[in-house]
Amino acid sequence: MAKDLAKWAKDKGVKYFMISYTDLFGGQRAKLVPTQAINDMAVDGAGFAGFATWLDLTPAHPDMMAVPDPEAAIQLPWKKEVAWVASNCVMEEQPLAQAPRNVLRRLVDEAAKEGLRVKTGVEPEFFLLTPEGDRIADPYDNAEKPCYDQQAVMRQYDCIAEVCDYMLELGWEAYQNDHEDATGQFEMNWKYDDVLQTADKHSFFKFMMKSVAEKHGLRCTFMPKPFKGLTGSGCHAHISVWSLDGKKNAFADKSKELGLSDQGRNFLGGIMKHASALAAICNPTVNSYKRINAPRTSSGATWAPNTVTWTGNNRTHMVRVPGPGRFELRLPDGAANPYLMQAVILAAGLDGVRTKADPGRRYDIDMYQMGHTVKNAPKLPLNLLDALREFDKDKTLKAMMGEEFSAAYLKLKHKEWNDYCSHFSSWETQTTLDI
Repeated sequence: MAKDLAKWAKDKGVKYFMISYTDLFGGQRAKLVPTQAINDMAVDGAGFAGFATWLDLTPAHPDMMAVPDPEAAIQLPWKKEVAWVASNCVMEEQPLAQAPRNVLRRLVDEAAKEGLRVKTGVEPEFFLLTPEGDRIADPYDNAEKPCYDQQAVMRQYDCIAEVCDYMLELGWEAYQNDHEDATGQFEMNWKYDDVLQTADKHSFFKFMMKSVAEKHGLRCTFMPKPFKGLTGSGCHAHISVWSLDGKKNAFADKSKELGLSDQGRNFLGGIMKHASALAAICNPTVNSYKRINAPRTSSGATWAPNTVTWTGNNRTHMVRVPGPGRFELRLPDGAANPYLMQAVILAAGLDGVRTKADPGRRYDIDMYQMGHTVKNAPKLPLNLLDALREFDKDKTLKAMMGEEFSAAYLKLKHKEWNDYCSHFSSWETQTTLDI
C-alpha cells in the first residue's frame, strides 16, 4: 500500500472516509467509514450489493468490494474531518471488469505497453439553478449574449470562488472560471493530468461543485440540455500523449500539419474512425441528443457538433487542433461518466495508433453556416438508441473497452431507452389529442 490511510488521516485530522465508486450511469456511490476501520477496508474493501446500483449484477451475486486507492484520497476542503477516496471494484478477489474505473485502469496499462502516457484536461460546464431545479438561480442573468458576462459571474462569486479556492488548495492548478454561453451556465478549469488522475479529479469536482452549491442554497446540474433554446453543457476534452517518463510530447512535431505528429494524427484518426460509437459513452443520456442535434440557440450557436469533422482552431467542428501537440474533442457532454469518457478516448486513440488510422480531410469552414456543403462526413447519432446501435456494431471498440463492460453497458442503456419510450409526455397530448 503506497499510503497508510490511517496515519494520513491522523496527520490531517480526518475522522471519516467516503469510500466511493462510480457506476455505469455515472452515479457516485459511497460508504462513510470511520478512520479506525480504514486500514482494514484498504485491504479487503467496503462491501456493496452491486445490484442496488447501476451495474449489471443480480441480488444473487456475491458482495462487491470497493477497495480504496490510497493515492486517490482527497480531504474535503469544505469539511476537513471527511476524506473522499476513489476505489476499485472487486468481486471474489478479481477486478470487476464492468466497473468504470477498472475499464480505464486496464486501458492505461494497454497504452503503457505501447510506450504511451495519455494526458487529458476536461472543461466541465454546468448550470446553477434554484433548489427545485426548475429555473436559473439568478433572475438578473438574462442577457441575449451572456457568455463571459462579468456582472453575472460576480453575482455567483461566493459559490464559484469557494470551489476555485478549494481546487487551488488541493494543488490542481486551477486557472480560470467564467460565465458560459447560456444564462445560468458556468465553466471552471484546472490543469491537465494523466487520464486516471483527471477522471478522479473530474468525479470529485462534480461532487464538490454540487455540495458547495447546496451550501449556498443553489442546485448545480451537469445535465446536457436542461432548458430548451439555451446552449447545452459540454465537457470538452483536451488530449495529448507523452513518453512514459512524461517529458516528451509524442503529439508535437512542428514540421507537420498544425504541429501534430504522425502518431498524434493516427490517434486522431482513431477518434474519427470510432466517433459515432463514441457518442454512446460521451453522450450517454436521452437528453444528450438535445444538445448535439440542437437547433440554433438564443445566443446564436449551439457550440456543439453534429457531424464527424476535424479542423484547426475552429470551434464549429467535432475536433479542433488549437495548437501544436494536442487536440480538443468537443463531443462529450456534462452527463459523461468521468471514467468511461477517458476510457473510450483512450480505446479509440490507441486503436488509431495501432492501425495507423488517417483522420481524413481537414475542414476549415464554419460548420454552422456551411456544414451542408460537406457531403461525405458521417452525421453523429440522432438519439441514444442510434448511438447504442453504433457502439454495438463497432466490434473493435467493444473489444477495446472489454466485452463484459460492453455487454453490461448496452444491456442497461437499452433498458433506459425502453423506459423512456414508455413514458408519456405533454408533447404527445399537444400534438396528437385532436387528430
